[in-house]
Amino acid sequence: MNCTTRDDDQRPIVIAHRGASGYRPEHTLESYRLAIRQGADFIEPDLVATRDGVLVARHENEISGTTDVARHPEFASRRTTKVIDGRTQTGWFTEDFTLAELKTLRARERIPDVRPASARFDGRYEIPTFAEILRLAKAASRDGRAVGVYPETKLPTYFASEGRRIDGAPIGVSVGHKLVETLIAEGFTDPRRVYIQSFEVANLLELKRSVMPAAGVEFPLVQLFGDLDASGPYDFRSNASYGLDLAARYGGLADIVGGIDAATRYRALATQPALQWMRANYATGIGPRKGSLLPRGSAPQSHEGKPAAREEERGPAFLAHALEAGLLVHPYTLRADEALLTRNPDGIATPSVIDEAMQLFGLGVHGCFIDQPDLGVAARDRFLAIGGR
Repeated sequence: MNCTTRDDDQRPIVIAHRGASGYRPEHTLESYRLAIRQGADFIEPDLVATRDGVLVARHENEISGTTDVARHPEFASRRTTKVIDGRTQTGWFTEDFTLAELKTLRARERIPDVRPASARFDGRYEIPTFAEILRLAKAASRDGRAVGVYPETKLPTYFASEGRRIDGAPIGVSVGHKLVETLIAEGFTDPRRVYIQSFEVANLLELKRSVMPAAGVEFPLVQLFGDLDASGPYDFRSNASYGLDLAARYGGLADIVGGIDAATRYRALATQPALQWMRANYATGIGPRKGSLLPRGSAPQSHEGKPAAREEERGPAFLAHALEAGLLVHPYTLRADEALLTRNPDGIATPSVIDEAMQLFGLGVHGCFIDQPDLGVAARDRFLAIGGR
């Protein structure tokens, strides 16, 4: 099996971010098919819920930017304004549509100004269900190759407890429960072929403590990190605002980070004690932003040589602590588009996304999320060819 980086396979993995989203409209079956053809080890669906409780792949539950819903007069009255994770948004939301209604929509490129070639495919593809994505991965797993899935539970607090449909009724859907139910229903239960990720903490703890044990399965869990200083897990803010027992919900983590409240940022979780607690209690890995790991010095200039190993280019303490704790590290998101390449404080961009990936591999990460999976595979091949692990 060649789709994982566990103890028995040290090759960095290539995770197709929303499929081959650099070439096709994101979160479509064609985007996932292309990613598989390009050699991705895992395909990543972000999961949100429909009105009838089916998980579908969209980056957010607001769909005006990634579908043609605004062109459907029959759904004009569904446009509304909601507060989601503390942010006011206006548009159309998946929880106000049945699956059958969503299937009448067609996907469109999210950033057409940056990716006009992808925008040529606007209007061709449906919104896929999580079950359809699993069936695609199963069908593509043959001749010794096993394609994995790397789903993210999107807005778990909103869907489970805070969110309401357009008619005012509570949504009341546990994305984590639905995710595990779907994996089991589709017979996709090999833990070597699944990672479950989330920016929130409570839903990962719930998966570890109750949902997966009750279902008789166990999948590796990955704690995503947003901007270390500008953001924090939304469930911290939500649970603190309702005066819930944070010690019961988060166990010893609250003590380790000096208390959890609405102002707690991801930086508090990036310490050695916090990362060690995560590893011991629920997390197999972490998913940090690439900018949290890449060196802050001058951008590398070599396209061929092994990534530099000068002291200032060995990565931050955050990465060292994660690796010391035995956590897998899968940073996001690498993108080949020139406007989206990493830039240093002087505004100099990394020469290419292949250089960016090789630099991360050289720092010791175990894989990365990338919009152009073929370039991620090329970077890994080049890294291994010059003596990388």
